[in-house]
Amino acid sequence: MLNLPYLSATVDLLTAYGALAVCAMLICYALEARAAVFVLAFAVACAASSVYGFLQGAWPFGVVEAIWCVVALRRWWRRRARERAEAGAGPNTEWTTTGERVTPDVR
Repeated sequence: MLNLPYLSATVDLLTAYGALAVCAMLICYALEARAAVFVLAFAVACAASSVYGFLQGAWPFGVVEAIWCVVALRRWWRRRARERAEAGAGPNTEWTTTGERVTPDVR
């Protein structure tokens, strides 16, 4: 148990972990429109919340969060593919370390 005297309450580590996971979900969900990486971070936070649910003994919460994790991973995968297609990255496109797009000669 974690004793926080300034809160005049005792918070166990599992509760703190769950609160952190849910807060991460909320923040990442709010930032999803900015970049695809926030969708991936949301999926990771959903996985962390799922683990919390199972550890806490609330298995229905753990199952729902695991489903949300899979949904978010699928959304991230599709968004990343769409963004790459919009950038013109086809199957024969290679990227240099400086971010320049190079299409190799295919003969």
